[in-house]
Amino acid sequence: MSRILAALAATAFLTLAAWWWPNRPQAGDVPMLAERFNSVSFAPFRPGHSPLRDIFPTAAEVDADMALVARRVRAIRTYASMEGEYEVAEIAARHGVRMWKGAWLGSNRAQNERELARLIEIANAHPETVERVVVGNEVLLRRDLPVGELIAALDRVKAAVRQPVTYADVWEFWVQFPELAAHVDIITIHILPYWEDEPLGVERTMAHVRDVYRRMQALFPGRPIAIGEIGWPSRGRWREDAAPSRVNQAVFIREFIALSREMGFDYNLIEAFDQVWKYKSEGTVGAAWGLWTADREEKFPLSGPVVENPDWPWYAAGSMVLALALFGLTRLAFPGAGWREALAAGALGNALSYAVCGSVPYAFDEHLKVAMTFNLVGQVLLAALLMRHLAMAGTPRAHRTGRDATALVRGLLLGRWRVLRDWRGFAFEDLFFVFTWAATVLQVMLLVDPRYRDFPFASFAVPLVVVLARLASRELPRGGGGREEWVLGVVLAGCAIASAIREHPSNLQAMGWSLCALLLAAPLLWRTLPSPPSTDR
Repeated sequence: MSRILAALAATAFLTLAAWWWPNRPQAGDVPMLAERFNSVSFAPFRPGHSPLRDIFPTAAEVDADMALVARRVRAIRTYASMEGEYEVAEIAARHGVRMWKGAWLGSNRAQNERELARLIEIANAHPETVERVVVGNEVLLRRDLPVGELIAALDRVKAAVRQPVTYADVWEFWVQFPELAAHVDIITIHILPYWEDEPLGVERTMAHVRDVYRRMQALFPGRPIAIGEIGWPSRGRWREDAAPSRVNQAVFIREFIALSREMGFDYNLIEAFDQVWKYKSEGTVGAAWGLWTADREEKFPLSGPVVENPDWPWYAAGSMVLALALFGLTRLAFPGAGWREALAAGALGNALSYAVCGSVPYAFDEHLKVAMTFNLVGQVLLAALLMRHLAMAGTPRAHRTGRDATALVRGLLLGRWRVLRDWRGFAFEDLFFVFTWAATVLQVMLLVDPRYRDFPFASFAVPLVVVLARLASRELPRGGGGREEWVLGVVLAGCAIASAIREHPSNLQAMGWSLCALLLAAPLLWRTLPSPPSTDR
């Protein structure tokens, strides 16, 4: 019993350390030099809303959002002139907020005409609120229109409104199409170091911003230049050493505000609120650029230390509760369970808590919620089966292969529930094989289409503990595998290595996942080796 108590105490200590270290207060020495921002992108979409599906917030919701941002911003930027049963300019006027009013231009010429007409109407109706108009956003980047049509739209709006007219795009496209400058009053550039062709870690971004701005000044001497989009995401996949995080977002914003004071930038931050709907086109990172969350909670304080995950004490507590529950139930069913099972329960409790932490906040729609539910249920079952497996060490077990697991899954898909009749003898091995099959599919996708895909650490937290536990107990089966193990093992390991080569070595997140994928592939490949010689005489 003393060893069990020592193991549980060690688990509790390691749990607190593991959750505290990445969530310790940081960036307290990086000051914020402004209480109000010059401008922020304002899209009042909440969870469930989407301009792609024409589901818009109500006027009351937009008014509440405007009241929230009005305390922190001088102006807002919008991207479309036609959306919802409200007019943002009218609401902004009531709160004393100025506006960069935009028109969304795409490949649909008829819709473009409606956008431009509405933009002109609103600009003329609200001259005190609309301080400039933005005719199109990244149209050339998306290749939606030829530059000649964009110029015609700019000239049309310039002739019809009194406000300065501009077009907004990534800075490289102003270099590629400098002729646009003759048709605008302001050069509006986007500088997004995370999305650059050569991504930059947050510590290198301010030098890059300074260099780009000076390059634009040299290219367009004497012309007003505005930074129409600049910001940093708070979560999502790394791109080289460009790491999305709440702390990095705070550091980026604070350092940029200091640089803007030094250089006198006219700027707009992207963006006010996390936009959940953007995950469909940009992955998790697309939904994480807001200064406020989608639930309208402030991401980080303007000054002082920042905590990456303020809810970490709850996850740490949940880890310990899950660990105690797993060990308690195992001990109840198998009184011989001891300190080794206590350590395994601690690791599994943390894995399950991490799985929840890394999946529930990212289940943005119904499809993701269903996938998350199946994954979490599977990981809970696998954790319970591992505890049973460890407690029954030394008990003869049925020999199962990937072929058996594949036949089981096929039977379940065909509705043959009788295949589960003797589940106690094969559930552990077969469920683990299903997880490795899913890991292989995701790893192939990460190799062939990686840009907007997250590394799925949370989805395989428990399977990784299973591999480590079996390695520690020296009971990873060798031999007996067949074609299924060979194919999955080779594909998973090969794609993991290829993905690591494709990603930059500075992408520690990618390197970490590739290592995890190789760890998941190891049991499959081990099963394909010849069985060890028998020691029976």
